[in-house]
Amino acid sequence: MPVPVNPSSPAGERLFQTTHWSVVLAAGEAGSSEALAALERLCRAYWSPVYAYARRCGHSPHDAEDLTQEFFHRLLDRHYLAQADPRKGRFRNFLLVAVKHFLANEWDRARAVKRGGRLTFISLDQGAGDGDPWEVAAGESPDQAFARAWALTFLERVLARLRDELGREEQRAQFDELKGFLLGDPSAPPYAQVAAKLDTTEAAIKMAVQRLRRRFAEVLREEIAHTVVGPEEIDDEIRCLFAAIAS
Repeated sequence: MPVPVNPSSPAGERLFQTTHWSVVLAAGEAGSSEALAALERLCRAYWSPVYAYARRCGHSPHDAEDLTQEFFHRLLDRHYLAQADPRKGRFRNFLLVAVKHFLANEWDRARAVKRGGRLTFISLDQGAGDGDPWEVAAGESPDQAFARAWALTFLERVLARLRDELGREEQRAQFDELKGFLLGDPSAPPYAQVAAKLDTTEAAIKMAVQRLRRRFAEVLREEIAHTVVGPEEIDDEIRCLFAAIAS
């Protein structure tokens, strides 16, 4: 279970000092270079869900990339920020509504934008045989594709942060072997097999996994806190995240 954080504590207060909503609103109101840089980083975090939504709506990989790039160009130009209102829901829901509006009303004009022009958030390097990195599942709705890509991208960011916290290369090598246990990967090998590979004991591996799970829960809550308005929404958003992956 995720470790609770008291929102009235200093640690809890820090969680809500720079939420995704506050970044959006600051960029929309001030337009400072700092706010726009923060918003650009935010767009990078949500690029894959928007792309997955466009793909599930029937657009080809190339068209979906064009549409996604143009959507975020316009978001950065603050064409959508006037509609941003934290009282209307969570940031990812605001973004989903915005991309629905964009694709329904403006995609023809967006397709005319030169691919890769202006600001590029992510370069999809799809070499021969690589396929589409966000190919949608059969029978998956556009909303489900968006939610699944959001959840997977979010968890990748949490795992990357955990790995970055480890200073020594051997610690990171151990993390690479153990991260499957954090998400309940059914293909994860037995503890004894991992212990043999890392030249340690099964008891040591179990203890390391327990420590990682505690830290994973803490980082997950901290990262989720940046996407919601208040602490009362954290647990429900975590449930939504894992439900999106399981569906």
